[in-house]
Amino acid sequence: MTRNRPVRSILQLRQLPPMRLLPLLRLLPLLVLLLLGVPGLAGAAPGARAEVVLKPPAQLRLDGIAPIPQALAKAIGGYAELRGHRFMDWHPTRREMLISHRSDGDATAQLHLVRNPGGALERITSGSEAISLARFEPVRGDYLLIARGAGGDEAFQFYRHDLADGRQTLLTDPAQRHAFGGWLRRSGRALLTAVPLDRTAEFGRRDSVSTTVWSVDPRVPEARRLIAELEGAGWWATEVSEDERFAVFTRYASVSRSEVWLLDLHTGASRRVLPRAGTDTPGAYLAAGLSTDARWLYFLTDAFGEFRQMARLHLGTDQVERIETELNWDVGDASLSRDGGLLALVYNVDGLRVLRMVSTATLREVPFAKLPMGSVLNVVFHPQGEELMVAMDRPQGPGEVLGVRANGEIENWTRAVVPRGLDASRFAEQQPIFWRSFDGLTISGLIARPSRRHAGRRPVLISIHGGPEAQSTAGFLGRWNYLIEELGVAMIFPNVRGSSGYGKRFLALDNGFLREDAVRDVGALLEWIRDQPDLDPERVAVMGGSYGGYMALATSIHFGERIRCAISIVGISHFVTFLERTESYRRDLRRAEYGDERDPAMRRFLDAISPLTQASRIQRPLFVIHGRNDPRVPVSEAEQIVDRLKTSGVPVWYLRADNEGHGFARKENADFQFYAMLMFLEQHLMGSRDPGAQR
Repeated sequence: MTRNRPVRSILQLRQLPPMRLLPLLRLLPLLVLLLLGVPGLAGAAPGARAEVVLKPPAQLRLDGIAPIPQALAKAIGGYAELRGHRFMDWHPTRREMLISHRSDGDATAQLHLVRNPGGALERITSGSEAISLARFEPVRGDYLLIARGAGGDEAFQFYRHDLADGRQTLLTDPAQRHAFGGWLRRSGRALLTAVPLDRTAEFGRRDSVSTTVWSVDPRVPEARRLIAELEGAGWWATEVSEDERFAVFTRYASVSRSEVWLLDLHTGASRRVLPRAGTDTPGAYLAAGLSTDARWLYFLTDAFGEFRQMARLHLGTDQVERIETELNWDVGDASLSRDGGLLALVYNVDGLRVLRMVSTATLREVPFAKLPMGSVLNVVFHPQGEELMVAMDRPQGPGEVLGVRANGEIENWTRAVVPRGLDASRFAEQQPIFWRSFDGLTISGLIARPSRRHAGRRPVLISIHGGPEAQSTAGFLGRWNYLIEELGVAMIFPNVRGSSGYGKRFLALDNGFLREDAVRDVGALLEWIRDQPDLDPERVAVMGGSYGGYMALATSIHFGERIRCAISIVGISHFVTFLERTESYRRDLRRAEYGDERDPAMRRFLDAISPLTQASRIQRPLFVIHGRNDPRVPVSEAEQIVDRLKTSGVPVWYLRADNEGHGFARKENADFQFYAMLMFLEQHLMGSRDPGAQR
């Protein structure tokens, strides 16, 4: 009788007069929530206030995710509001720069003009999509060339943005993906490259792809000219000669194999210049700069040893000169001054990016200003002088843009935005750690430990980078500082075999049939955690994005008894379906890393090691996050592993954003993703005991 009373009461509403029915109908949603048992409502003590839950953004799709209290978002507060700046371009004649910044209230980063160091940000663009690239017109700077995608699809289109009235004019074909190759300064034309889009996530594809090279006058876009069609998708232009005779291209086949070519801009003919004729050993050759007189081509190569070093090729004589400093590490970025006298080099020293200056006259390092503590992201000389833009990152704050004058004076063009009441100076520094893997190889990573106010052995979240040809480096941790500082969770960022930054042999140790050796490196890390007096081996979670998402899934399979839960963000669940459905312009580049699924033996291997094939071994709670428009790892990779685990009874949360791609870029989506991850970790990591553990 008691169980039927609510039903009879609802039916009796039909007999009430309309005016008396209206107030009761307003209470109906609350009654439904009570009947459904929403946490904070159902079972609440008499007189207790109902917990208010956060409404997800309209473009998010939730499956299995627990309601998120608004109190959680309030508690995180300023941790979600730390904002930095990204350098985009120098003005061609004035001491002004373009920067990208997300202003308060914006969902994405937009363009701003800064007229002097520390000056106010003058907004230039607005809209729902972030600007991925921006360049001043190269002579007077009276308009901008900008690029953006839509909803995370990375199908970048170029526009002319008129500074006088803000009007934008589309310059490119939306059926293709475009990249900027440089300015033809005398004629005011832009060099653009394009590859076709197949929307392979929707099962369109082509077996071969070519890159077209275009000369476009942004003032007269209909007069664009096709220069050449190049076989394959791995072409990108880096420099155009001052006389507009040729452009320098890198032809990228894999992280360990690339070439440098020259393209005649009048005839469309191309010729390889690196590796030089007669060199049979493949290696990495990446174009990095061209002297104003077009005599010297600067390039990066690992041909001289384990690491990528700077060298230069004399285009008249084929003479090669090495450019060395005392640092024997990878050079990750470089900039040549306008007069060609100075070369700024950014070295990756065990995850910390440091700057060195070299004289091109002597090929020796020269003294340079002492920069503040932090990691150098990139450097760009002003086109009319020797002032160097230096973008930096540090654990205590996101990207800041500095200017270093010829006299050594350092000025902040921008400063990171830190919300009032938040002390970023206490954010944890990341310290290097080392452990031995299954075969005796030393693996390294970074750890951010909570402050000593968090007593006892602390829970651990392992965060694995994507790539896999990437590297976890010391820098700003964004929202994750809340987890470390307020909840006392230690975070570890491993650089398993296959990571960049440790030499070309280390980089190749996970290729093809060696794939699962990288997973064993994480298993060895779990053993290292067990031996640390301040870390709790009973409370460990693992997460990762893209390839790191695969690693999180694989860790759940091979070392599930040692972890509590896992989070896979835009992760690969099956290598064969991934390779078949990734965008066609990326497929051959990924085959070089993972293996060619068209080869029967490799296909069998890729199928065998894929998490989807071994999904029955996943017994720990899993959170899967993906963007519907992802061109790299199609959303089907997420949905097939979620569907498989639902049939096994494993707790699985799924969050999909219909207006995102390879990661969540819009603030409202990224915030909700973080809140949901915290809820997941609170439920499955933070408890003191795990009754299901088998140790």
